[in-house]
Amino acid sequence: MRMSHFWTLMDDEFGEGYARSLARDHVLGSLGGRTVDQALADGEPPRRVWEAICDDMDVPAARRLGRDDRVARGAQGGQVAGP
Repeated sequence: MRMSHFWTLMDDEFGEGYARSLARDHVLGSLGGRTVDQALADGEPPRRVWEAICDDMDVPAARRLGRDDRVARGAQGGQVAGP
């Protein structure tokens, strides 16, 4: 998982403002008593950090892969502007 995808998942699940606050302040026992920010700065893989925050915040399995309504990068997302 890329860092940008991690932050997209965080923002989508918790809202942009709360996601940043959660990352800065919420201590995760499963990551050695570190916050999200500390764990990422220490080199923990974003996937592991995402799974830890999901477990801690009781994010349902159905939402752990992200929103269904996003258009994949490179996909045609609606009308394409003409020449």
